[in-house]
Amino acid sequence: MIIDAHTHLDDQQFDNDRPAVIERAFASGVEKIINIGAGIGSSERSVKLAQKYKNIYASVGLHPSYFDQYQEKSFNYFSRLEELAKEEKVVAIGEIGLEYFRHNEKLITEQEKVNQQKGFIAQLELAQKLNLPVIIHCRGAKAERGKKYRETSEAYEDILEIINNFSQLKYVFHGFSGRLSFTKKVLLLKNVNFSFTGNITYAKSETEILTVIKTIPLERIIVETDCPYLAPVPKRGKRNEPSYVIYVAEKIAEIKKISKSIVFKKTRENTKNWFNLG
Repeated sequence: MIIDAHTHLDDQQFDNDRPAVIERAFASGVEKIINIGAGIGSSERSVKLAQKYKNIYASVGLHPSYFDQYQEKSFNYFSRLEELAKEEKVVAIGEIGLEYFRHNEKLITEQEKVNQQKGFIAQLELAQKLNLPVIIHCRGAKAERGKKYRETSEAYEDILEIINNFSQLKYVFHGFSGRLSFTKKVLLLKNVNFSFTGNITYAKSETEILTVIKTIPLERIIVETDCPYLAPVPKRGKRNEPSYVIYVAEKIAEIKKISKSIVFKKTRENTKNWFNLG
């Protein structure tokens, strides 16, 4: 049995076959699923899914892009967010954090960074108030490096500085892609775990994330799909779904040179304990 710790089953890509996708996941050995809110609408849908299915849980939160789009108006949603966070089977606040990446050629502005940071801190205060763990989204700006692009470290360092002020909370870096130097800093903290998704299955052999996974103890690793995005090999290019989380766990077993049954068991225990799933 295994747990998918980060899904977006409320996404419209599942509108035509959501029950079948969920049934397929449980039939394939997925024991529990955490569905993630990334805005008020998706948080509401996440809570409804958790209410409908016994082994689905919810998180609620405002993605950093919310604060780019709505700026100060984003805080008008906080009373509703708190209501949702108090619902039964809500097990975390997230995904929240910092998103300094831009798909166009523009760079994120200093004011946009400030808006995101204020929104992140306000949601950490909510997590603290309700004693809920936090699911972190973090992506750095792109920096030109020859003909390739690589994330800069600024967003990660800003995240670390902020969460150090909320050291009593538990955190998971979702879809973690931080550098090894940053990973070593975070490993010094006992209240942070790392979650990996399908992109690790098609990482090239020289990619730093493989060394990162080797470095992180299995006791601090969680697996996810982030479906419908980032489908793993051998499903790459298709819509991702929770039943594919096994491929992520198998890749971690390959990288660490241990049996996949150990990875299945330990990541399952880690997720249950971190999110108090029972």
